Amino acid sequence: MRDFDAVVFDMDGVIFDSERAVLECWLELADKYAIPNIMEPYLACTGTTMARTREIMMETYGPDFPYDEYAAEASVMFHERYDGGRLPMKRGVREILEYLKSHGKRIALASSTRRQTVINQLRDAKILDYFDEVVTGDMVERSKPEPDIFLLACEKVGVAPTRAFAIEDSYNGIRAAHSGKLRPIMVPDLRPADAEMKELAEVVLEDLEAVLAYLL
Repeated sequence: MRDFDAVVFDMDGVIFDSERAVLECWLELADKYAIPNIMEPYLACTGTTMARTREIMMETYGPDFPYDEYAAEASVMFHERYDGGRLPMKRGVREILEYLKSHGKRIALASSTRRQTVINQLRDAKILDYFDEVVTGDMVERSKPEPDIFLLACEKVGVAPTRAFAIEDSYNGIRAAHSGKLRPIMVPDLRPADAEMKELAEVVLEDLEAVLAYLL
Protein backbone atom coordinates (compact mmCIF):
# COMPACT_ATOMS: atom_id res chain seq x y z
CA MET A 1 0.00 0.00 0.00
CA ARG A 2 1.13 3.54 -0.71
CA ASP A 3 2.07 5.68 2.27
CA PHE A 4 -0.87 7.95 3.13
CA ASP A 5 -3.30 8.63 5.98
CA ALA A 6 -6.49 9.89 4.31
CA VAL A 7 -8.44 10.18 1.10
CA VAL A 8 -10.65 13.20 0.39
CA PHE A 9 -13.30 12.56 -2.25
CA ASP A 10 -15.17 15.02 -4.38
CA MET A 11 -18.79 13.91 -4.83
CA ASP A 12 -20.33 15.06 -8.12
CA GLY A 13 -18.65 13.26 -10.99
CA VAL A 14 -16.55 11.09 -8.64
CA ILE A 15 -18.99 9.33 -6.30
CA PHE A 16 -22.14 9.95 -8.35
CA ASP A 17 -22.71 10.35 -12.06
CA SER A 18 -24.52 13.57 -11.17
CA GLU A 19 -22.72 16.08 -13.37
CA ARG A 20 -23.95 14.22 -16.43
CA ALA A 21 -27.44 14.05 -14.93
CA VAL A 22 -27.54 17.80 -14.27
CA LEU A 23 -26.14 18.49 -17.72
CA GLU A 24 -29.00 16.54 -19.28
CA CYS A 25 -31.46 18.80 -17.44
CA TRP A 26 -29.69 21.94 -18.68
CA LEU A 27 -29.53 20.61 -22.24
CA GLU A 28 -33.30 20.16 -22.16
CA LEU A 29 -33.73 23.71 -20.87
CA ALA A 30 -31.35 25.02 -23.53
CA ASP A 31 -33.49 23.38 -26.18
CA LYS A 32 -36.72 24.63 -24.60
CA TYR A 33 -35.60 28.25 -24.15
CA ALA A 34 -33.09 28.50 -27.02
CA ILE A 35 -30.10 29.06 -24.72
CA PRO A 36 -27.02 29.03 -26.99
CA ASN A 37 -23.77 27.14 -26.33
CA ILE A 38 -24.75 25.81 -22.88
CA MET A 39 -21.95 23.24 -22.75
CA GLU A 40 -19.09 25.72 -22.38
CA PRO A 41 -20.38 27.65 -19.36
CA TYR A 42 -21.75 24.46 -17.79
CA LEU A 43 -18.34 22.81 -17.90
CA ALA A 44 -16.76 25.97 -16.46
CA CYS A 45 -19.13 25.63 -13.49
CA THR A 46 -18.13 22.07 -12.58
CA GLY A 47 -16.53 21.89 -9.15
CA THR A 48 -17.77 25.31 -8.05
CA THR A 49 -20.45 26.47 -5.61
CA MET A 50 -23.99 27.51 -6.50
CA ALA A 51 -23.00 31.17 -6.05
CA ARG A 52 -20.03 30.90 -8.40
CA THR A 53 -22.13 28.95 -10.92
CA ARG A 54 -24.63 31.80 -10.98
CA GLU A 55 -21.82 34.31 -11.54
CA ILE A 56 -20.41 32.31 -14.46
CA MET A 57 -23.81 32.00 -16.11
CA MET A 58 -24.58 35.69 -15.70
CA GLU A 59 -21.14 36.65 -17.02
CA THR A 60 -21.75 34.41 -20.04
CA TYR A 61 -25.31 35.40 -20.93
CA GLY A 62 -25.60 38.92 -19.55
CA PRO A 63 -27.50 40.69 -16.74
CA ASP A 64 -30.95 39.95 -18.19
CA PHE A 65 -30.44 36.17 -18.24
CA PRO A 66 -33.14 34.61 -16.01
CA TYR A 67 -30.68 32.24 -14.35
CA ASP A 68 -32.60 31.80 -11.10
CA GLU A 69 -35.74 30.76 -12.95
CA TYR A 70 -33.89 28.28 -15.15
CA ALA A 71 -31.85 26.88 -12.24
CA ALA A 72 -35.04 26.29 -10.24
CA GLU A 73 -36.59 24.44 -13.16
CA ALA A 74 -33.45 22.35 -13.65
CA SER A 75 -33.45 21.52 -9.94
CA VAL A 76 -37.05 20.30 -10.05
CA MET A 77 -36.26 18.11 -13.06
CA PHE A 78 -33.19 16.66 -11.36
CA HIS A 79 -34.88 15.86 -8.04
CA GLU A 80 -37.92 14.33 -9.72
CA ARG A 81 -35.66 11.95 -11.59
CA TYR A 82 -32.96 11.09 -9.07
CA ASP A 83 -34.09 11.56 -5.47
CA GLY A 84 -34.60 8.56 -3.21
CA GLY A 85 -31.43 6.66 -4.12
CA ARG A 86 -31.94 6.75 -7.89
CA LEU A 87 -28.83 8.83 -8.61
CA PRO A 88 -26.37 6.47 -10.34
CA MET A 89 -23.10 5.80 -8.55
CA LYS A 90 -19.78 5.53 -10.29
CA ARG A 91 -18.18 2.13 -10.67
CA GLY A 92 -15.98 1.04 -7.76
CA VAL A 93 -17.34 3.42 -5.10
CA ARG A 94 -18.27 0.84 -2.46
CA GLU A 95 -15.14 -1.20 -3.06
CA ILE A 96 -12.71 1.68 -2.50
CA LEU A 97 -14.63 3.00 0.53
CA GLU A 98 -14.74 -0.46 2.09
CA TYR A 99 -11.03 -0.99 1.47
CA LEU A 100 -10.03 2.36 2.99
CA LYS A 101 -12.28 1.86 6.00
CA SER A 102 -11.03 -1.66 6.67
CA HIS A 103 -7.41 -0.46 6.53
CA GLY A 104 -7.88 2.37 9.00
CA LYS A 105 -7.59 5.26 6.56
CA ARG A 106 -9.47 8.47 7.24
CA ILE A 107 -12.15 9.25 4.66
CA ALA A 108 -13.54 12.72 3.98
CA LEU A 109 -15.81 14.30 1.41
CA ALA A 110 -15.15 17.78 0.01
CA SER A 111 -18.03 18.83 -2.22
CA SER A 112 -18.97 22.30 -3.45
CA THR A 113 -22.62 21.25 -3.31
CA ARG A 114 -24.67 22.52 -0.35
CA ARG A 115 -24.60 20.34 2.75
CA GLN A 116 -28.18 19.10 2.93
CA THR A 117 -28.10 17.86 -0.66
CA VAL A 118 -24.80 16.07 -0.04
CA ILE A 119 -26.03 14.38 3.12
CA ASN A 120 -29.29 13.32 1.48
CA GLN A 121 -27.57 11.81 -1.53
CA LEU A 122 -24.95 9.94 0.51
CA ARG A 123 -27.62 8.66 2.89
CA ASP A 124 -29.95 7.59 0.07
CA ALA A 125 -27.06 5.66 -1.50
CA LYS A 126 -26.31 4.05 1.89
CA ILE A 127 -22.68 5.20 1.93
CA LEU A 128 -22.82 8.13 4.38
CA ASP A 129 -21.41 6.08 7.27
CA TYR A 130 -18.14 5.47 5.41
CA PHE A 131 -17.18 9.14 5.72
CA ASP A 132 -15.46 10.42 8.85
CA GLU A 133 -16.14 14.02 7.82
CA VAL A 134 -18.29 15.75 5.20
CA VAL A 135 -17.26 19.27 4.20
CA THR A 136 -19.46 21.22 1.79
CA GLY A 137 -19.42 24.44 -0.19
CA ASP A 138 -21.52 26.33 2.32
CA MET A 139 -18.90 25.69 5.03
CA VAL A 140 -16.10 27.71 3.38
CA GLU A 141 -15.81 31.27 2.11
CA ARG A 142 -13.93 30.54 -1.09
CA SER A 143 -14.91 27.79 -3.51
CA LYS A 144 -12.69 25.62 -5.68
CA PRO A 145 -10.24 26.32 -7.33
CA GLU A 146 -9.20 27.84 -3.98
CA PRO A 147 -7.98 25.10 -1.59
CA ASP A 148 -10.14 26.03 1.43
CA ILE A 149 -12.53 23.08 1.27
CA PHE A 150 -9.71 20.53 1.06
CA LEU A 151 -7.74 22.17 3.86
CA LEU A 152 -10.81 22.15 6.11
CA ALA A 153 -11.46 18.49 5.30
CA CYS A 154 -7.89 17.57 6.25
CA GLU A 155 -8.14 19.62 9.43
CA LYS A 156 -11.35 17.88 10.44
CA VAL A 157 -9.91 14.39 9.99
CA GLY A 158 -6.66 15.40 11.69
CA VAL A 159 -4.37 14.70 8.75
CA ALA A 160 -1.74 16.92 7.13
CA PRO A 161 -2.67 17.77 3.52
CA THR A 162 0.54 16.21 2.25
CA ARG A 163 -0.59 12.90 3.80
CA ALA A 164 -3.91 12.92 1.94
CA PHE A 165 -4.96 11.98 -1.56
CA ALA A 166 -7.70 14.06 -3.19
CA ILE A 167 -9.84 12.35 -5.82
CA GLU A 168 -11.36 14.81 -8.28
CA ASP A 169 -12.88 14.91 -11.74
CA SER A 170 -13.05 18.66 -12.37
CA TYR A 171 -10.34 21.09 -13.38
CA ASN A 172 -11.26 23.40 -10.50
CA GLY A 173 -11.05 20.50 -8.06
CA ILE A 174 -7.60 19.42 -9.22
CA ARG A 175 -6.40 23.01 -9.03
CA ALA A 176 -7.77 23.31 -5.48
CA ALA A 177 -6.21 20.05 -4.28
CA HIS A 178 -2.84 20.89 -5.79
CA SER A 179 -2.91 24.38 -4.31
CA GLY A 180 -3.67 22.89 -0.90
CA LYS A 181 -0.68 20.53 -1.21
CA LEU A 182 -2.77 17.35 -1.22
CA ARG A 183 -1.91 14.56 -3.66
CA PRO A 184 -4.44 14.98 -6.48
CA ILE A 185 -5.74 11.98 -8.41
CA MET A 186 -7.81 12.94 -11.41
CA VAL A 187 -10.61 10.66 -12.58
CA PRO A 188 -12.00 12.59 -15.57
CA ASP A 189 -15.74 12.74 -16.05
CA LEU A 190 -17.17 15.26 -18.54
CA ARG A 191 -13.81 16.77 -19.49
CA PRO A 192 -10.66 14.81 -20.32
CA ALA A 193 -7.39 15.73 -18.64
CA ASP A 194 -5.54 18.44 -20.54
CA ALA A 195 -1.86 19.32 -20.24
CA GLU A 196 -2.46 21.45 -17.13
CA MET A 197 -4.33 18.66 -15.35
CA LYS A 198 -1.65 16.10 -16.19
CA GLU A 199 0.93 18.43 -14.69
CA LEU A 200 -1.04 19.22 -11.50
CA ALA A 201 -2.31 15.71 -10.77
CA GLU A 202 -0.10 12.99 -9.35
CA VAL A 203 -1.82 10.60 -11.72
CA VAL A 204 -4.81 10.51 -14.08
CA LEU A 205 -6.84 7.30 -13.86
CA GLU A 206 -9.88 5.92 -15.66
CA ASP A 207 -12.16 5.13 -12.70
CA LEU A 208 -12.24 4.35 -8.97
CA GLU A 209 -11.33 0.74 -9.59
CA ALA A 210 -8.08 1.99 -11.10
CA VAL A 211 -7.64 4.36 -8.15
CA LEU A 212 -7.96 1.46 -5.71
CA ALA A 213 -5.38 -0.53 -7.66
CA TYR A 214 -3.08 2.52 -7.55
CA LEU A 215 -3.42 2.85 -3.77
CA LEU A 216 -2.67 -0.82 -3.07
